[in-house]
Amino acid sequence: MRLSFIAREIGGGLRKNFTMTVALVVSVAVSLALLGSAFLLGAQVNRMKGYWYDKVQVSLFMCGPNSTAINCDGGVTDEQRKAIYQALQALRPTVETVYYESSAQAYERFKVQFKGSALVGHVHPDALPQSFRVKLDDPGHFAQVDAAVGSMPGVENIQDQRKLLARFFEILNGLETFALAIAAAMLFVTVLLVMNTTRMAAYARSRETSIMRAVGASNMAIRLPFILEAATAALVGAGVASGIVLAIKKYVIDARLAPNYTFIAFVTWDEVLRILPLIFGLGLGTTVLASALSLQRFLKG
Repeated sequence: MRLSFIAREIGGGLRKNFTMTVALVVSVAVSLALLGSAFLLGAQVNRMKGYWYDKVQVSLFMCGPNSTAINCDGGVTDEQRKAIYQALQALRPTVETVYYESSAQAYERFKVQFKGSALVGHVHPDALPQSFRVKLDDPGHFAQVDAAVGSMPGVENIQDQRKLLARFFEILNGLETFALAIAAAMLFVTVLLVMNTTRMAAYARSRETSIMRAVGASNMAIRLPFILEAATAALVGAGVASGIVLAIKKYVIDARLAPNYTFIAFVTWDEVLRILPLIFGLGLGTTVLASALSLQRFLKG
């Protein structure tokens, strides 16, 4: 078959079914944009996990002046703090690093994290406890640290930060699953629309296909223009969806979120660009498959 003939057939088919073609492009774009957003959210969750889980794994909060914990009798003393620090150092190599944070340092970090919030004006520096932030060689060794220092005088509370973060990531994973479910539903609707559009095009051009069959054209020669029409609409829709994902990265993540939430590790351009082939591949693959299945029934021979 000559490429010029195929190109004319595709162009003519798209013009004859312009309204359905536009609907197909929009449907593909919406479903793939949702799918791309879900992939983007998944990449963000994984990046945040890697960032935060590699940071502080155990937080040991020391007694403050108003602490009522069983190990507290007023605020932690210098001797108690030194004893806690020595006990943590004795746990090496289980304990890799120990970082001390004073109440003043905790307050400065609090102001950065909650910049612009009314909370900052209602929190006094002394209200935030002194703490040791501990990084372990293996996060599963938290129980050893808790057994060694959790009941020492001056220790108010010891937390496995990974468990606290896990709850937050469960919410994000739930949102990702929800977005994937919506995208899958939209993709299913798109498949039905592709099949319906292809059927209508085949019915509308049944006379042409009959003539082609009469002159000895193969099944592939008859079906290829219809499949390529759907593929062309899918490529346009995938391009629009990719543009939406890139716009989210540039105008939402980089321009709005990253400057205001500097303590969060956001997805990089490399991670975003790796999503684009998935968008095009899924869009093109599902569309071609749907149109081929539709033609299998209506253009037998």
